[in-house]
Amino acid sequence: MAIRARVWFGAGVAGFDDPQFYGDSWASVYDDRVASVDPSPAVAFLAGRAGAGPVLELAIGTGRVALPLARAGVRVEGLDASAAMVERMRAKPGGADIPVTIGDMALVPVSGTFSLVYLVFNSLFGLLTQDRQAECFASVARVLAPGGRFVIECFVPDPTRFDHGQRVQATAVTEESATLELSVHDAVGQRVTSQNVTFDAAGVHLRPVAIRYAWPAELDLMAAQAGLKLAERYAGWEREPFADASGQHVSVYHRA
Repeated sequence: MAIRARVWFGAGVAGFDDPQFYGDSWASVYDDRVASVDPSPAVAFLAGRAGAGPVLELAIGTGRVALPLARAGVRVEGLDASAAMVERMRAKPGGADIPVTIGDMALVPVSGTFSLVYLVFNSLFGLLTQDRQAECFASVARVLAPGGRFVIECFVPDPTRFDHGQRVQATAVTEESATLELSVHDAVGQRVTSQNVTFDAAGVHLRPVAIRYAWPAELDLMAAQAGLKLAERYAGWEREPFADASGQHVSVYHRA
């Protein structure tokens, strides 16, 4: 199935604020980086809330969650800003059968309504301002069918990870390469800008990423402004209780 019409993001040099920048930068290595993350708990959780469908995955990427969800019998559609990421999904079994729109997930430029919209693996934080994150909630509310749900998976921010607004760590060391993650934290803007730098025999490889994190209560306010209300919150896909010490949350919103 062909990719739907591309949404034009504007001319100029790509950068962090361009919606497709992250996906285009990471597409060639993304599956390797998330290979250890088992999608099964997320798939089971989402399948149980899919209803009659169809469902929409924002930031569908290479299909880590969408493909097994479709194999479970759920009618899945996708949205992603990066055609490079989607082409990786297309090359996998079943990937060509999932309709995908290339566009900005803050705007959710799709047709029809959905019983479930979901956004996993902290991808909401790829929208780099509070306004764009709030716009995403409003856009999702517009395409939710009556009784529909919006599910997000996000980490709980921990500013103590940074020392004087910085963090440097080795994320991988092998006989042939070493990878460092270099991050700068803007506490006022709730923004983290990072470079993942790999050194190997071929040279130096840069994989940039920027996020704008938000606290659970802030996300709940964005939802409320969009006419959505928190229905469930867990510390993980297996419905672990959410508590003060939880490092992540899976939150389910419905129309207020």
